[in-house]
Amino acid sequence: MGTEAMSTATTLLTVDLAREHDVVLARQRARQLATEFRFDAQDQTRFATAVSELARNAHQYAGGGRVDFWIDHGPPAMLVARVKDRGPGIARLADVLDGRYVSSTGLGIGIMGARRLADVFSATSSPNDGTTILIGKHLPPTVRVTPGAINAAMGAVAASSALDPVLEMQAQSQELVRALAHLSEKQAETDRLAQELSETNRGVLALYAELDERAVYLERVNELKTRFLSDLNHEIRTPLNAVRNVARLLLDGYEGPLTDRHRRAIEMMRNSTDSLSDLVNDWLDLAKIEAGRTEVRVDAFTVEDLWGALRGVFRPIETDEAVSLVFEPVPPLPLLQTDESKVAQILRNFISNALKFTERGEVRVSAREGDRDTIRFAVADSGIGIADAHFERIFEEFAQVESPVQRRVKGTGLGLPLARRLARLLGGDVTVESEVGRGSVFTLMLPILYEERNPAAAAPNDDRDRPRAIEVSSV
Repeated sequence: MGTEAMSTATTLLTVDLAREHDVVLARQRARQLATEFRFDAQDQTRFATAVSELARNAHQYAGGGRVDFWIDHGPPAMLVARVKDRGPGIARLADVLDGRYVSSTGLGIGIMGARRLADVFSATSSPNDGTTILIGKHLPPTVRVTPGAINAAMGAVAASSALDPVLEMQAQSQELVRALAHLSEKQAETDRLAQELSETNRGVLALYAELDERAVYLERVNELKTRFLSDLNHEIRTPLNAVRNVARLLLDGYEGPLTDRHRRAIEMMRNSTDSLSDLVNDWLDLAKIEAGRTEVRVDAFTVEDLWGALRGVFRPIETDEAVSLVFEPVPPLPLLQTDESKVAQILRNFISNALKFTERGEVRVSAREGDRDTIRFAVADSGIGIADAHFERIFEEFAQVESPVQRRVKGTGLGLPLARRLARLLGGDVTVESEVGRGSVFTLMLPILYEERNPAAAAPNDDRDRPRAIEVSSV
């Protein structure tokens, strides 16, 4: 503290450090003052110990000095002790304070200890002026520093018994016992926390072991499910193909002309087999993705080639004159290097849904270059649209949104969930913009160059961790 600080301070008392027992007296006075200004027991011990260590340093290493006590009115108000000696100074004080140097005689240990025990600490040292160390402890918030309070405290200190080294040693012993008891309590608390942590660690290890077992079990279940669906696909596809072929032969007049009633029945039979075949295929594809067994076959192709393949698929079913399917001219786009069949499968699902849920107008398919080396495929329709409340529902497998059109046009409820998972498998994603009564725009965003990823990164259970714009699944 400088001159400005001293102008807001009230001097209490001074102890000269000429003899050994003056060090004890300085400690006693520090403890008495701390008691009178209502420090708690621990802060009384901290302040008295810090003053004692600094006073001992001044007497032992510098040949004497003095301790000045005062109240700094702050704010905040503090009880301050300044220990000034007449020695040659401390040559490496900065190193001592930074903890980089401790002398073989122990010089520096007391200074560092006092620094840790005080709320405020400063030190200066020079060969001509000796060493001055100042420490301060904040007064308790409930203490009001008034002239009356200071006079009462000083009166109590003055009325105390003369210095008795034995009594002071007893007081120090009691403080040491209290400190040891406090440390013992802390050690017991530490041991208890360590025991709780050990039990928690054992619980965590047991949980990890259980999760590992469940992961193995789920992997086995996925494998069995995939195998079952694969076998089911094989067993069902053969009779379905037979029924479909017979229906085609009958519709072509192989067994002679058909009545209108027979033709409608056979067409219904063929449509049912087609729907069942699509369901089995989509289900098998989803199971393969979940099991991590879907292979990505990278090919180089152009969007024009993709448009040509899609036109060939949908040309036979463009029988509704009220709805037109339009493929927009392809702008200059780079060559794609990804799985062409999976990209076509995603877009087929988009277009098929758009055609089913558009009663009049058009379905428009477009492609353009996106940001960060991506291609954006869009399928826009003028159909019934999707309400905001149904965006999450249509992510679910087999989920379908109730509507008059939905009741007339049946679907598997797997097409768009499969499209989204295939898109993520290829490093892309699916989003949608939709308004009820005005149609929807489904967008497939894909990287131009497919990069193989960790299979776990493409797992279908990562949906909760993905940022969602407005994503969509199957209708």
